[in-house]
Amino acid sequence: MKPYWVKTHRIIKRLFRGYVWDVPNTDNTVYLTFDDGPTPEVTEWALGVLREHGIKATFFCIGNNIEKHPDILQKAIDDGHTIANHTFNHLNGWKTGNAQYFGNVEACEKSIERRTGYKPVLFRPPYGKIKAAQAKWVRERGYSIIMWDVLSADFDQTITPEKCLQNVIRNTTSGSIIIFHDSVKAFQNLQYALPKAIENLKERGFRFEKL
Repeated sequence: MKPYWVKTHRIIKRLFRGYVWDVPNTDNTVYLTFDDGPTPEVTEWALGVLREHGIKATFFCIGNNIEKHPDILQKAIDDGHTIANHTFNHLNGWKTGNAQYFGNVEACEKSIERRTGYKPVLFRPPYGKIKAAQAKWVRERGYSIIMWDVLSADFDQTITPEKCLQNVIRNTTSGSIIIFHDSVKAFQNLQYALPKAIENLKERGFRFEKL
């Protein structure tokens, strides 16, 4: 597994200030986000946890998964969560030509729009990797590019579920955008860390909102 930042460094935020890394506030509000769904069983499980705690979150969905599992997406919509664009095929922008990338973003956009009735306005590049020209095009299309402040690293199968939990509770501050993944690969860590992280953060006075 390649190295990654669990807590996004302030220098990175300063260098890439055209992206949204956090939402500064003074009332201990934080923002749960989920990438890569909708995924059978996994997304539905995460929705159940959020419902139990009365939390609204933001789901950055892969268009291909939406087409395969529109019923699961509908459950997220019915629960009042924000549905956002994560490309149609989870493309790495650094390794993808611009024309192909633009078409993939548009394909996911259309998939979401058909099912929600509105054009998504939030976009997260898969792997956090996007070229400057791609980012410019995405913003010109009306999107805010949402990154993250706290990475749970639930996708990393070399870490323990306990480590995943600590990644979140040790690094979350007021305004943090926290990233989990509703994917099969992340499920073992997600199952352990998500409910415990929510309980811990609530006990410490944090509140949750969607983007």
